[in-house]
Amino acid sequence: MRDDRGYTLKEMVTWPARIAEGLSVTLRHLFRRPVTVQYPEVKRPPKARFRGRHHLRRYENGLERCIGCALCAAACPADAIFVEAGENTNEARYSPGERYARVYEINMLRCIFCGYCEDACPTNAIVLGHDYELAFYERGENIYTKAMLLDPPPSPELATPQADPEGRFAHRAILPEGLVTRFGDPMKG
Repeated sequence: MRDDRGYTLKEMVTWPARIAEGLSVTLRHLFRRPVTVQYPEVKRPPKARFRGRHHLRRYENGLERCIGCALCAAACPADAIFVEAGENTNEARYSPGERYARVYEINMLRCIFCGYCEDACPTNAIVLGHDYELAFYERGENIYTKAMLLDPPPSPELATPQADPEGRFAHRAILPEGLVTRFGDPMKG
């Protein structure tokens, strides 16, 4: 049987119980700690396995680790990385060995933060850090250049290019001794 508004007697009797049930949920959550973080003022630390903004690392002597091999670009499934190699000279040395990355660009609109570039790099030059503030306001700002990605040198005297008249770095092994990646020692078979 329905009244003039179209409700049954059972529905009208159970309304207060339903309202009380909804208020009980509200009151239960009212006294819990909030999970909201006031973002610009409070920055939540990322998890250990978080993959954020890319960084090009350097050796302790200030030389760049990247040798311009473009294995990271080949491994990138999104085709977001562009590497153009240049030749090192003794007057202008950027990295140990014969070549260096003259141009290194990452299109952050394409990047899917998979970490394949990090896994493919033989010198551990490219790493995905914990920076997660990657906003840009114009489309051209999404291409990160080598200057934006490269970590600063340990001291201003060790900036690249370095003069190397004796050829100290030209015949040095690319991988430093004792290097252990997450897959183990790359020098052992």
